[in-house]
Amino acid sequence: MAHLVITGGAGFIGSNFVHWLCGEHPDQELVVVDKLTYAGNLANLEPVSDKIRFVKADIADPGAMAEALKGADGIINFAAESHVDRSIESAAPFLHSNIVGVQVILDLVKELEVPRFLQISTDEVYGSAPEGVRFTEEDRLSPSSAYAASKASADLLVGAAVRTWGLPALITRASNNYGPYQFPEKLLPLMITNIMEEKPLPVYGDGMQRREWLHVSDHGAAVWKVWEKGEIGRIYNIGTGDDVANLDLIKTLIGIMDAPEELITFVTDRPGHDRRYALDIGRITAELDWKPQVTLEEGLRKTIEWYGENLPWWESIKTGEYREYYERMYGNRGPA
Repeated sequence: MAHLVITGGAGFIGSNFVHWLCGEHPDQELVVVDKLTYAGNLANLEPVSDKIRFVKADIADPGAMAEALKGADGIINFAAESHVDRSIESAAPFLHSNIVGVQVILDLVKELEVPRFLQISTDEVYGSAPEGVRFTEEDRLSPSSAYAASKASADLLVGAAVRTWGLPALITRASNNYGPYQFPEKLLPLMITNIMEEKPLPVYGDGMQRREWLHVSDHGAAVWKVWEKGEIGRIYNIGTGDDVANLDLIKTLIGIMDAPEELITFVTDRPGHDRRYALDIGRITAELDWKPQVTLEEGLRKTIEWYGENLPWWESIKTGEYREYYERMYGNRGPA
């Protein structure tokens, strides 16, 4: 039985991966580490709580992480501050978790001789993709936000550790994820829950920013492919190969949910907003035989259904600090 440490496992992508792993590979012994910041929620792990050992810890805490990593056969790091808008307000938490935290893990993987380490990164490290271009793993990094810069920094630290120490590390860079348990500050759960509450749908700028939308279950399956078969020192893009304008995505939601388009409210764009993200996924497809299984419409319908069936989960979140954040982000923005 493999002993795996999953950091950030109470967050959106991490908890979905833990669910997926418990279902698909129940032979794994899982230690789930999470700091339980505003976006980390133990309720996300409730369905699998009897199958894991949970440790509340900050990945930037060397002592706590050394304890969590004792005897580990590997570590997959989902832990990160991840919301671009929040990184514009303050970069400090992003530098702490996404850079210092990753270096703490690298030091411990070396010291404790942990056999394998996978760093979960993002397509945002590449910056905005010109029309007709899909970024490969060899393209230069050109981050536009403090969030993306912190993730790019972590990727560079991992690459340096591989080259300097021969560390057994790999990196994945995924496109925008969506699905159950996503904190409703992110685009899709924000729009879905606002539609359910018959509230305005704030759309940055002209809404023509383009993104790839990857269902979180497809991401989990891809991460496991890389974990099992990926080459040490290698980077693997994970996406769909198909980018969609935000406005078109929102109109699709409106159509599925039978809501009025009048809910759409254009607001002033955020600073440094990348126009387009687009990944070339040829490497993971060819080398690891992975491709996404969930179509966008199927995934959207499943996600809408989940939020409809789990009102107490998100209604309890959209109070207090969240309302203050929402007002800061959208209440004071004029029309686009």
